[in-house]
Amino acid sequence: MLSILGFMMIVVFMYLIMSKRLSALNALIIIPVIFALIGGFTDLGPMMMDGIGTIAPTAIMVTFAILYFGILIDAGMFDPLVNRMVKISKGDPLKISVTTAVLSLLVGLDGDGTITYLIVVTALLPLYERLGMNKLILACLPAMSMGIMNVLPWGGPTARVMSIFGYDAMELLGPIIPSVIAGALYVIGLGVFFGLRERKRLGVNGHSTEAEGEIAASIADDAVQSLKKPKLYWFNLIITLLLIFALVKAILPIPALFMIGFVIVIVVNYPNLKDQQKRIEAHAGNILTVTSLIFAAGIFAGILEGTEMVDAMASSLVKMIPDFLGPQLPVIVALTSMPFTFVMANDPYYFGIIPIIAETAEGFGIDKLEIAQASLLGQPLHLLSPLVGSVYVLIGLVGIEFREHIRFSIKYALGTALVMIITAILFGALSI
Repeated sequence: MLSILGFMMIVVFMYLIMSKRLSALNALIIIPVIFALIGGFTDLGPMMMDGIGTIAPTAIMVTFAILYFGILIDAGMFDPLVNRMVKISKGDPLKISVTTAVLSLLVGLDGDGTITYLIVVTALLPLYERLGMNKLILACLPAMSMGIMNVLPWGGPTARVMSIFGYDAMELLGPIIPSVIAGALYVIGLGVFFGLRERKRLGVNGHSTEAEGEIAASIADDAVQSLKKPKLYWFNLIITLLLIFALVKAILPIPALFMIGFVIVIVVNYPNLKDQQKRIEAHAGNILTVTSLIFAAGIFAGILEGTEMVDAMASSLVKMIPDFLGPQLPVIVALTSMPFTFVMANDPYYFGIIPIIAETAEGFGIDKLEIAQASLLGQPLHLLSPLVGSVYVLIGLVGIEFREHIRFSIKYALGTALVMIITAILFGALSI
């Protein structure tokens, strides 16, 4: 019963947001509440608060990360980069799209989706807007990149698998490195595909001049110019590099680092208290949009886990695997990891489902290592899940709706995961 209720909830939730009958914010809150009540659960308060409590550090980090990068945008730290890219691109959407893919993969090496989205979108969004490119591309390519980079040893899923089975990083990831490389090449190929399509739609000639003209007009605007702090460019850059170093080294919790970084850049760039207040107010709308969705996702996840619907769903799916398919469990796990990690958070999947499947696989003479590796290959789809906080950072920064992002990106996420799975089979990481 719980399993059926859980699957129905996911289906209804996706239908309502994809058909535009409810916003993602409203659906994330009301749908799990309704289905929990249908299931006879009345004490929802603790479940909801547990979910919110789990997601709160992410919301705090996002709030101050948006403020931090917002202040740097206002101060003009990214203007030289955008101007340079406009000149290099010569108005060519192909070059911009490929740059998006490559930059996302490189920045994504830190394994943190939120930080990757903040850096990539902050740097490239002005260029997309000036050239008139489809902003859904700017959401899709970083999401696909993080779906690949998320399997690095310091990424969440891999860290969970290593802790469960006791594998070291190379033992776990060594055999699927070709899959990671193939996935990265596929994302770059997507960049080429999108770029060629945008080039056909927008053309090349004249867009460079137009974009440079818009930049010049923007610089000439008195209101915008008054916010720029060109003399503080190197200070802002050094502070940002130090912040990234501190994030990688985990010197302090990420929310605390962004809080400290925000205070430093706003006080130095805008020492006047009234100017500081105006800058915060300028970014308040974006912050509210993103953090409200993150907290709503916390309620969804809290009820899904608190009612144990997610456990029931997992058990049902495991039982559906017939005995004759046992020898193909690694491939089955790789394929099912896509929907599994889309409808649930990583914790219940890796701590609840994978150990059960791994034990089952041993009965068929399959090494647990193969199951662990297979479970990582569906991550490209996981990064589109409404239960992943960073997705709301991405769509909030780009300025698109969740349903638009899903509709545009899901087929490419499936393609990325399938490329990684097929590569793993061809290189012998997954047995068939």
